Amino acid sequence: MSNIKRILTHLSRDPILKPILSGNIPPHRGAEADLFNDLIRSITGQQLSVKAAATIYGRFLDLYENKPTPESVLATPHDTLRGAGFSNQKAKYAHNVAQYFKENQLTKAQYDKMTDDELIAQLTEIKGVGAWTVQMILMFSLGRPDVFPVGDLGIKNAMVKLYNLEDDDKKTLKKRMNEIAEAWKPYRSYACYFLWESL
Repeated sequence: MSNIKRILTHLSRDPILKPILSGNIPPHRGAEADLFNDLIRSITGQQLSVKAAATIYGRFLDLYENKPTPESVLATPHDTLRGAGFSNQKAKYAHNVAQYFKENQLTKAQYDKMTDDELIAQLTEIKGVGAWTVQMILMFSLGRPDVFPVGDLGIKNAMVKLYNLEDDDKKTLKKRMNEIAEAWKPYRSYACYFLWESL
């Protein structure tokens, strides 16, 4: 049985999830993943439309001929990052990420050995990088199969709609979402792709 068929078979045990399942699994960067640049790209996209984020990230890459490094980003003045479209806060965060990666050379061999929780704990030490940002990196850059970003607005909206959940008490809602997602293990990332797609 192919891997995608195995995933779909497992997730289709949930009768509410089953109708929205498709073979459309988004690609992840896998071997090409670059935690430093992927984190900056993710920070760039926070609270922006996909189009606006892509424009600003493109301008950012242009500053470095498409090859930013922690050293070159640290050497870039704050105002230059602002001129590329970064907010004041995001320009600071980009420098924070660069400083962290200059001091902590995280190699692919190292982060491949780390669990999802270990990577979240390590990367959220960077000011401006929250759990959601790292979860997106785990899913879309590293292709980790069992990530459940319970705080994601799209996931919340899709689950409230599909599972008829009450969303007036955030704590109770998150608890219920986690309970439902238990059945999707070890493929919660894939369930999330389909939930986003359903919106």
